[in-house]
Amino acid sequence: MGLLKLSGGIVLLSVGVYVLKQYVNGAVCQSRERVDGQVVIVTGANTGIGKETAMELVKRGAKVYLACRSLTKAQNAVDDIVNQTGISRTQLPIMQLHLASFKSIRSFASSFREREEKLDILINNAGVMLVPQGKTEDGYETSFGVNHLGHFLLTHLLMDLLTAGNSPTRIINVSSHAHYLGTINFDDLMMEKGFWSAFAYAQSKLANILFTRELAHRLQGTKVTTYSLHPGSIRTELTRHFSIITDYAIGRLLFYYISWPFLKEPWNGAQTTICCAVDSSLAAESGKYYSDCVEMKPLDEAQDDAVAGRLWDVSVQLVHLQDSEIHPTLKH
Repeated sequence: MGLLKLSGGIVLLSVGVYVLKQYVNGAVCQSRERVDGQVVIVTGANTGIGKETAMELVKRGAKVYLACRSLTKAQNAVDDIVNQTGISRTQLPIMQLHLASFKSIRSFASSFREREEKLDILINNAGVMLVPQGKTEDGYETSFGVNHLGHFLLTHLLMDLLTAGNSPTRIINVSSHAHYLGTINFDDLMMEKGFWSAFAYAQSKLANILFTRELAHRLQGTKVTTYSLHPGSIRTELTRHFSIITDYAIGRLLFYYISWPFLKEPWNGAQTTICCAVDSSLAAESGKYYSDCVEMKPLDEAQDDAVAGRLWDVSVQLVHLQDSEIHPTLKH
């Protein structure tokens, strides 16, 4: 009798865990629309949701550039995608991009412009989370420098290609619900007066949403639309800065089994990005925030046009954009 009860308890627990996992995995993009012939950039596409996004878009007919810091890891990702899909490698070019270096970003944009005459979808996906206090190559706090400033500069340098031609184009910034814990501290953006990695990450993710909003305002009347999103809490390499997980085998094992029901798998985490990239029902929307493939209301500060405008102006100065590098549609 005791064994029967135990077996029943295990079954109920297993069913409960399974149901929880399905709930956590969230919505799936229902759009089956294709993007044949479109040119796409996905930053940080060598792993996690970036890789899943690249795989899905290339299956839908796009030419997807994997913009990654490590060319070796990018090539491994291409090998994996080709093996899984049978897609030609010509649809998956790789280029080196180090978002912690303005020099690398400028080099990437220049090289990309030599290869392509247009850009249909820019997915600013790469990011760092809960990194120790440090600075980028250009002297900025790492989370803010990589997650916001790097993509801010990249987007500006590619704007001429996004506005080329007559077809609609999209800019997608991967943010996070962590932004609800953030604020833009203009008096100490680089957290030199007091650093906490969680607040640094939250501030950078809030900056992603504000950037998206301000872009939408400045791009009104053009064919370019913008989107920011929360992919969910996902089992990815972003945990690499949790030393108790990465440094100890027992930590990795315990984290895997304990966290499994509460974290999305990368494929599920990519679904909202994919929706923002392909769903025609969002074609008339711009500047909004999404989660689980539907619009969500972000933090009040994320909807503050004054904060968004001020962050834009400060960011232009921090990335050393020349007036000639700012696309005419963005000057107002």
